[in-house]
Amino acid sequence: VQLQASGGGLVQAGGSLRLSCAASGRTFSTYNMGWFRQAPGKEREFVAAINWSGYSTYYADFVKGRFTISRDNAKNTVYLQMNSLKPEDTAVYYCAATNYGLESSASLYAYWGQGTLVTVSS
Repeated sequence: VQLQASGGGLVQAGGSLRLSCAASGRTFSTYNMGWFRQAPGKEREFVAAINWSGYSTYYADFVKGRFTISRDNAKNTVYLQMNSLKPEDTAVYYCAATNYGLESSASLYAYWGQGTLVTVSS
């Protein structure tokens, strides 16, 4: 599966953005999907994951209550709605696909999008 992330940009603290990740191929609905992010000088970190059906989700503690992951299998797309953004959310955000479960380890994701930059100004 090939993944294309979009929707990043510059936003003020407290604002919102919605990231999208479009997948090619007819097997999108069989994959569990995740979002990760990497800030300058830092390692890539897990943000959120959603199972193939969309009924189960898993979040990093630092985004609980602010970010929501969802998917539309008819459109081969996974989303990350980000609200109440903080300057520390500034990073390149990546979507990824896995055949494992709701995983927080990047090493378990086989397919990655190219990333989209989110910049939150204070």
